[in-house]
Amino acid sequence: MTVDHTEETLIDRIAVRHSISTDAVRAVLQALKSGGGRMAQFSHQEFGGMAQWSSGMTMVGDMFNDTLKAKLNAIATELAAYLSDNPQALVRTDEVSYRSVHPASAPWWPPEMGQPNSTGAQNDLRYAIFSNTRRLVIDDHGETTIYDTGEHHISGISQAQSSGSTLTFAGQDGLVRTSDLKKVRPPSS
Repeated sequence: MTVDHTEETLIDRIAVRHSISTDAVRAVLQALKSGGGRMAQFSHQEFGGMAQWSSGMTMVGDMFNDTLKAKLNAIATELAAYLSDNPQALVRTDEVSYRSVHPASAPWWPPEMGQPNSTGAQNDLRYAIFSNTRRLVIDDHGETTIYDTGEHHISGISQAQSSGSTLTFAGQDGLVRTSDLKKVRPPSS
């Protein structure tokens, strides 16, 4: 594997600017490369463990740490711009550690909604967030509900199954309750 000195310089610069290790920046960059330059999912202790990023959505292990979310968002945004300007830097298929032999399943949300900014699933509870159209779609055991997120910018999601499956969404003003969101009809076909 060849070392791209431009990339290493970028990593060093970002690490210094955001007071974080080069290892943490490298983890974000590698995850972005694997996500086609548009999204990242990775685990690194400096981001509180598991973390995710896509434009409009940032999650860190310490879900309510807005400072850490802002740091990840700034780092990932800059690295995504670098990858957009340098598509040759994206992961080649021979750089993937493991590729599933099972094809990806078809989207479960209404196809007219396009690609979500973030998705997640655990057992029979799953969600998809569409920031551009301000929609949140939740599928609970096959029952799909679409919500208008209004002025909420959902940036944190937590899923648990300890006492029944739950989803917790966080926005710029804290907890976002689905009971406070307007239900909408699926888009017309």
